[in-house]
Amino acid sequence: MEKKKTSKKITRVGSEESSDSSANDTMTFVPTAENKSKAGTFRLIAVIAWLVAIGCEVVAIFQLRKVPVNTTLLIILIVVALVFAVTGSLLWKKANRFNPASQKDKIRFFIQNQLGLIISIIAFLPLVILVFTNKNMSGKQKGLVGAVAVVALLIAGITGIDFNPPSQEEYQQQTEEVKSLNDGVNHVYWTKYGRSYHLYQDCSYINTDRTDEIFEGTVAQARELKNITDLCDRCAARARKEKGLDTGLENQPTEEGQTEP
Repeated sequence: MEKKKTSKKITRVGSEESSDSSANDTMTFVPTAENKSKAGTFRLIAVIAWLVAIGCEVVAIFQLRKVPVNTTLLIILIVVALVFAVTGSLLWKKANRFNPASQKDKIRFFIQNQLGLIISIIAFLPLVILVFTNKNMSGKQKGLVGAVAVVALLIAGITGIDFNPPSQEEYQQQTEEVKSLNDGVNHVYWTKYGRSYHLYQDCSYINTDRTDEIFEGTVAQARELKNITDLCDRCAARARKEKGLDTGLENQPTEEGQTEP
């Protein structure tokens, strides 16, 4: 495969050895020990953040039993709980990218990838119900605190959902796709704000005046660090053409359009 150079700054991410199937014969994605350790650290911090969020909910529930109810304190507790719930969810999802679950175990796969949503419901839904059923609060207090609690529930819940959860099978399939087009090498390029990884550093979608730096690494590293999940259609078509494969994709636009920096 012909590789042209670019004048852009090229930054290598990590080392050549990365989480993939190259170290085993089972064609199964296996994260490196380093990535497992990173995932464990992120998950530990996420759990601590979630516990703080739930702790704030418990304190808020006790505040609802006091007369008069301190509206300001309740709102502060809800906001603090929201911050920690969102932080925990973001860290948990990042951990999943470093050490994804397998789709073979559907229950575990769902729980691991949607745990942020589950925790958000636990942290805010009981509080929402208790606020609107509380007899010690006026209608105005219920409206204000209840609205804050509902908004917090929605924000935390949406943040906790992983709409495109990573899986070992997906990592493996994407890695093999790149290898098949890249002479057996798991090596791609991407940019800071890009939505696709590329086979060529001189691809017109990333080698533009707006691009100051291009990163290079493996498929897994692009997902782990930037949550990039798609191979550039233009690079794929170019690779197939160079290999003499008739794909019919040469004239199809990439999903990124012209938005890739």
